[in-house]
Amino acid sequence: MGGERGKAFYFLAFFFALYVLFLYGPMIAIFVLSFQGPEGGLTFPMNGFSFYWFGKLYEGNGIIKIGASFLRSFKLGLVVMLLTVAISVAAGLAFRKKFRGSAALFYIAIASLIVPSIITSLGIALEFRIMDDVVRHYGPSWLADTHTTFMGLFTSGLGAHLTWTLPFGLLIMFAIFNRFNPAYEEAARDLGATPWQTFRHVVLPIILPSVVGIGLFGFTLSWDEIARSSQVIGEVNTLPLDLQGLTTTVTKPDIYALGTVTSAVSFVVIFAALFAIRALQNRQAKQGSDAGSGMV
Repeated sequence: MGGERGKAFYFLAFFFALYVLFLYGPMIAIFVLSFQGPEGGLTFPMNGFSFYWFGKLYEGNGIIKIGASFLRSFKLGLVVMLLTVAISVAAGLAFRKKFRGSAALFYIAIASLIVPSIITSLGIALEFRIMDDVVRHYGPSWLADTHTTFMGLFTSGLGAHLTWTLPFGLLIMFAIFNRFNPAYEEAARDLGATPWQTFRHVVLPIILPSVVGIGLFGFTLSWDEIARSSQVIGEVNTLPLDLQGLTTTVTKPDIYALGTVTSAVSFVVIFAALFAIRALQNRQAKQGSDAGSGMV
């Protein structure tokens, strides 16, 4: 008991330390450098400590409107989150029953995970350009004369982000329903509950912590998506695309301030979701289960 550790332990510990360094080191460096003084640059050592670059970020850097792109990404993330939750839960319920072609449909749904993101983005952009050409050449004159493009933030951009978030949501729902005890539903039906009442008062309270997790995946994956957005987003950019553009045109610490702000938003969403999941789990542990509540 408590003998000396072997060489393998120290090797794996060193490997894990490198992993943590590469994972969090860049983020911590950007966070620290975003508090440079007015004369500070993009490298260490720091030249003072201030919130100067956050103020410059708020004022705008004269090249892009950070606030507008921030709001666009936030709104798109919320829509992606809501659709990912709704479609994933519905698909998870549908796949609980066997139907012809279910296996093929499942593999088609998750194939997006193995297709390179840039290929998906180019394909969606091509589809929308074809639709634009069809409308211009064969559409009614009242539409063809004024039509510019169907491509936009909440059309092609939304579709591209859903190809990334829905497979994750579907896989989570599969994992949940594979260990779901159908006896709760059978008991509800024996007591006269309708299918909707069974879902609303029995199934949903049990799976709700996982549904919150799907929402978290949906928002965070959309929030920092670049590759799938690059070809399909239309006339206006999302925040990650604007941030990528700034790294090639501007070399000031306001880029790091922007990175700190976007990371802070991600952490706020993550901790809010974890808090909600924990609260729901505590509620279930305290009350045993919500299954059957509200049925009277």
